Amino acid sequence: MTGKPAVAAGIKQLNIQKLSREGSLSLHVADQLEALIVNGGIPVGEKLPTENGLCEAFGVSRTVIREAITHLKSLGLVETRRGVGTTVLRSTTIEARPAKQINPTTVEDILHVLELRLTLEPSAAELAALRHSEADRRILKARHDAFIKAQEEKSQARVEDFDFHLAIAKATQNPFFAQFYEQLSQSVIPRAKLLSIEINPVTSERYLERVRQEHTYILEAILMRDAEAARETMFQHLNRARNMYAKYRTQ
Repeated sequence: MTGKPAVAAGIKQLNIQKLSREGSLSLHVADQLEALIVNGGIPVGEKLPTENGLCEAFGVSRTVIREAITHLKSLGLVETRRGVGTTVLRSTTIEARPAKQINPTTVEDILHVLELRLTLEPSAAELAALRHSEADRRILKARHDAFIKAQEEKSQARVEDFDFHLAIAKATQNPFFAQFYEQLSQSVIPRAKLLSIEINPVTSERYLERVRQEHTYILEAILMRDAEAARETMFQHLNRARNMYAKYRTQ
């Protein structure tokens, strides 16, 4: 007896729904799994179904499942160990923050810039999805890969973060988006305003993992030419950052 029928039954009990919409598939997988964990559908201490089982249940590739698991790890919900699988650690998310405390003046500067970016960049992502060229596709992928490489090397990836967003601005085919973004320079990236002594290496690493995942969602939507998803994922990316940095006001 292989045990496969039991595994299949367990997956069915989780009430996982196959995905039908295009773009940001890993986000939809992560959202369903996060909800199951938070609501107790997969209790603390239990293992998630196998990678193959999740692929079959959701009707997606291994890459999508791995990206979704990475997102859950960035929230502190699960851990993956070789030979063991992915285990649920807790049923509430841990908010990843780049620093323990930030100077109040710096916090206000960051929030002002994010407010400005929220008025522009969702539209830029939408236009990039509709208008990007083959050359833009290559550049966007290269900028995303550069961010991943910098993050894996334990860098704060400030330059690579800026370059990714600048590439989106250029992909709109509207030169004024790019010019405006270039004028803001790397100071547009909140982490560029933080002092080295303010950065918490442990929580910052988890924070950058989340940024990486959100960049992946944005890139997926743009490359799929899904303008609505591109706008929404960019808005969520920046709005989540704004809400997180606003919490430093109360410290």
